[in-house]
Amino acid sequence: MFFIPFFIFKSVYHFYEDINQQFPLLMAFFKFGILSTFGEVLGLRIRTGKYNMPHFGILPRAIIWGCFGICIAFAFGVYRNGVPAYLDRFQLFSGINVAMQGGFSLLKLCGAFCISVIMNTTFAPVFMTLHKITDMHIIETGGTLKGFCSKKINFTAMLSSINWNVHWGFVLKKSIPLFWFPAHTITFILPQNSQVLFAAFLGVCLGVILSFAARK
Repeated sequence: MFFIPFFIFKSVYHFYEDINQQFPLLMAFFKFGILSTFGEVLGLRIRTGKYNMPHFGILPRAIIWGCFGICIAFAFGVYRNGVPAYLDRFQLFSGINVAMQGGFSLLKLCGAFCISVIMNTTFAPVFMTLHKITDMHIIETGGTLKGFCSKKINFTAMLSSINWNVHWGFVLKKSIPLFWFPAHTITFILPQNSQVLFAAFLGVCLGVILSFAARK
């Protein structure tokens, strides 16, 4: 329901586009803070039948997701511009840099897939592991923003306590090639001003994926 005005009223959509162009990182913070947190809440609902629980920490999760959103927006810019620029040096991918700026074509599809694969095999594993650590820290500190900020994250202990059979065997080894490769290929085919928003929508999917991981 929240997004209906964007599709019905052109003035609302144009206002969103203007704000998005002027403050891209701030908008990335809110997009991920709202949508990806909703994904986690939905995942909790699937897992437990409840939308919130003690120690779950919706507010700190939203703020952490907002900060992740800024990092993801930066990463998108780096990979979106860097990968085609490098591939363009090879004859097989000649013209791919220009193709990524235009409409749909097989060369653009190839470029989007290459960006997705490279980003999801370098940036994504680090991001997903860091996300898991912040998740554990939120729960450990009682799900409050004060608790989260008042205690330093013990990265050594957190990394040791991760269930790597699930984190590697399901979250990284299965969800990345089977879901994130094609999902982010679609992302990078879209117009540039829609990519971060679509990625934030994918955060809802991430919440559901993590709920299945938690069940394991």
